[in-house]
This record gives sequence, C-alpha cells and structure tokens, in this order.
Amino acid sequence: MPITLPETLPAYDVLRNEGVMVMSPERAARQDIRPLRIGLLNLMPKKIQTENQFARLIGATPLQIDLHLIRMTEHQTRNTAAEHMETFYRPFQEVKGEKFDGLIITGAPIEHLPFEEVTYWDELCQVFDWTQTNVQSTFGVCWGGMAMINHFHGVKKHMLPKKAFGCFRHRNLAPTSPYLRGFSDDFVIPVSRWTEMRQDEIDARAGLRTLLGSEEVGPCLVEDAGHRALYIFNHFEYDSDTLKQEYDRDIANGTPINVPLNYYPDDNPAMPPLNRWRSHAHLLYGNWINEIYQSTPYEIAEIGT
Repeated sequence: MPITLPETLPAYDVLRNEGVMVMSPERAARQDIRPLRIGLLNLMPKKIQTENQFARLIGATPLQIDLHLIRMTEHQTRNTAAEHMETFYRPFQEVKGEKFDGLIITGAPIEHLPFEEVTYWDELCQVFDWTQTNVQSTFGVCWGGMAMINHFHGVKKHMLPKKAFGCFRHRNLAPTSPYLRGFSDDFVIPVSRWTEMRQDEIDARAGLRTLLGSEEVGPCLVEDAGHRALYIFNHFEYDSDTLKQEYDRDIANGTPINVPLNYYPDDNPAMPPLNRWRSHAHLLYGNWINEIYQSTPYEIAEIGT
C-alpha cells in the first residue's frame, strides 16, 4: 500500500521514481480504508532530504500512510525555502488539537547546547507531553530521541572526546522484540554524533529497555513502553551518501574530521560508499508501522483516551 503525499512535494517524484508506492490525497480519499496518520516533526536543516529519507522507509509498508509535516512554531529555518515551508508544513500550535497514529521527531545539529538552551525547548517539551494524549506511538531519532528520553526519564547526554562518525557494528539485544522481527544478530548502522547516552544510566531508569547496542558507540535503540515511544540515537534513515555529504562539507569548511569509519571501501574516500544498512532500516520502520497498526484504535479520536 502507498504513502499519501501532495503531488507537488519533492519527495513524491523522488519516491515514485524509486518504485515506492505514492498516492495523492485526492486518490486516497476515494479508498474505503483509514490510513495511518503519521506526523514528521522535522528539526533538521535540510528539510527536503529528511522528508525523502523518512517517507521512503514508512512508505515501503503494506499500509496506507498519510504523512503530515510539522515544524516548531516560532523557529525559522534558514536552509529550506520559505515557500516550501509555507506550502507543506504546519506549526505545532496548529496541529496540537489533532490525533496521530505515529510521530517521528528527527534529530537536530545542536548537540553542543544544553537542552534548556535550545530556543524552542519549551515548545518541544509541550510536544513530548502532547504525545501522551494525542499520539499512539512516538519515534525519537538521534538528538530528538536524546531530548525525549531526557524529558521523561532525566537521562543525560554526554559530550564525546571526538565525533562518533561512520558505520558501526551493532548487536540485537532483544531478538523477541516485535520491533526487531527479521533482524540479524549483528549488523551495521550509520552514526554521526558528538554526544552519547550511557547504558548504565539508561539501566538505572525503570521502564526502559535497550533493544540495539554497540560495544563501540553504546546504546542505540531504546524502548519506553510506558510512554509508547522508541528512542534511536543513530541513523538507519541515512541515504547511501549522507555520511559522504557530511564528510565533504567538513573538509570544504576546514573542520577537523576523520574519514567515516567502515563506510568507504578500504576507508578510501575516493571510492563510492556502500550501503550496508538499508534492509534493516526498512525492517525497523516497517515493524514500527505494523505495531502501530496492531494497537491503534480504528476511531482515531480514541487515541490517548
């Protein structure tokens, strides 16, 4: 089944050309089925790239997805055209009266700031609390996941001595979890962050369960059943060349950066990078969508009651 997107959204043509099933809202309205309403609170500067990445994953499931793009109310992006934001995004204050089957909260390149110093932190905390009454399941990604686990459980983020950057091996710590159906015991995930969450601090909080982890870069995917949430600190959604774009950007800006580990063949930046995480990315987000489908009320107004 397809994902519903406006035909004028850039992701519509990108995904259709890749073979992902996409459908216009007009066509979706003629189908006698309730699509899952999934919100994407996009905090990343490259909005269109991030839209494509997440729409690709949640649009590959057998269910019809109605994707809604959300932004922070007062924060103005400088990296995406105002026309695009005006056309496709709604501020949180405009959607907070609505119910959603799922919500993805992306990362943001503000890891160096204490949470309380982020300009939109107060409103983001409103979003976190709002998910408990208006969203069936929430997926916090990278900084978004760190911020959410901090808000609900007080788990702190810690600065790393150097950037965790590359493709790192991870282990499946909970093979029976429905979110990990089809997962291998050992696999690779792209990582790009200056901060970490520590396993002992997660273990000290009741109600948290680590599903994926790495000996090199720590906990990755944490389930918070009490808040109907998942927190992932790494980037299954990345395209094949996303780490390359970040590396090339830093090199061009003169920013000290290591070659992303285990990403290029023979760690040679002159070689095209290999994607070794795509299948597990689709598994994880497909399993998440399936769990939402199995648990969400048919009457969307009943979510959170």
